[in-house]
Amino acid sequence: MKTRPSTLLLAAAVSLTTLTGCSMTDGDSDTVPFSGTSTSLDAADATEKVSSGIYDLIGVKGKASESYSTVMECSGEDAEKYFRILHPWSFYPASVSDLDVAMERLKSELPKHGWEIVEYGPDTSKNKNIRMTADNDRKKVSVRVIRMAKNDPPKLSLNVVSGCYEIPEGQEIERF
Repeated sequence: MKTRPSTLLLAAAVSLTTLTGCSMTDGDSDTVPFSGTSTSLDAADATEKVSSGIYDLIGVKGKASESYSTVMECSGEDAEKYFRILHPWSFYPASVSDLDVAMERLKSELPKHGWEIVEYGPDTSKNKNIRMTADNDRKKVSVRVIRMAKNDPPKLSLNVVSGCYEIPEGQEIERF
């Protein structure tokens, strides 16, 4: 797995600290779900596998951006023992007309694959981008998809974020 520091990733991490926790919890809506025990590299691989599954659900021709996972802290938890994974990426459809098709496919296909859509609609930006947030309770992950039709080129911006993992006893969290 490649690593690189990025201001964009840090900004995304900060903005996503409250992304999960809507319905991905076992009761307390402000608590990020526990995803199990894992190394940060294995957790990143698992999160990227979820991203790959989402890519497959898009169902239109296009290209995904090169992307890198990053390790985030679990709010309110010991930063030496607990972490989350953020995997941001973008999808660029081969045809501009396929942007809406891709978003609608995700809206219809995600629930068929264990996801619950917890937010859908236009944001407050001047572009009125369409935002969708979906949680997968079984996999303990959440995805935020933003349809950015007025970008050049138009794209779907996706952020997949895991629940909190605990590092195995005797190991350290690798930060990337």
